[in-house]
Amino acid sequence: MSTRIDRISEEVMKALAEAMRSVKDPRVQNGLVSVVHCEVTNDLRYAKCYISVLGSEQQAKEVMKGLKSAAGWLRREVGHKVQLRYAPELVFELDNSITHGAHISEMLHELKNEGKLGGEDDGE
Repeated sequence: MSTRIDRISEEVMKALAEAMRSVKDPRVQNGLVSVVHCEVTNDLRYAKCYISVLGSEQQAKEVMKGLKSAAGWLRREVGHKVQLRYAPELVFELDNSITHGAHISEMLHELKNEGKLGGEDDGE
């Protein structure tokens, strides 16, 4: 990927995160929602946006429905902030990496407390 596309992807991610705070749909405001990553295609027509939702699986589904219904408005807001010839069409993907990482961290912490995790040095 070129550095120009990377910079544009980063700008789209920032603009989308800022615009999502203004969405009035209660489904989107229900829970902690964050933009994890955006990938803009080389022709700048599409932006795949990875969204993380802290909450239940049902809340995540509702947030994704809310984002899809607000996609046109969000596209317009992102287009105003990023100032490209064409505002990229936003495609939302649910990203569970944050909750997955938290689960792994919790499991490691439990193993450490049980003394089953090797490589511990208590003399620090």
